[in-house]
Amino acid sequence: MTDTPDPAAAPAPAPEIASLSFEAAMGELETIVRRLESGDVSLEESVALYERGHALRAHCEARLTAAQARIEQVGFGADGRPAGTTPFGES
Repeated sequence: MTDTPDPAAAPAPAPEIASLSFEAAMGELETIVRRLESGDVSLEESVALYERGHALRAHCEARLTAAQARIEQVGFGADGRPAGTTPFGES
């Protein structure tokens, strides 16, 4: 037997947050919340999870803001026909 750690037993490195889709980031954030709520993690791991969760939340918020900016609302004229589009949130 050797003291060399088994590379297969080591956790896989987390993907870079910027490359995650909204759904993947949200899923990871939900997992982090469940782990923190369970109380079964050390203080050091809790801090690391919190920091990652904070970064994931910011990433999700930025992705939502970008998606919202791309959505257009269709404006209708007095005759009920489409009269053009405006960016989301503007009237």
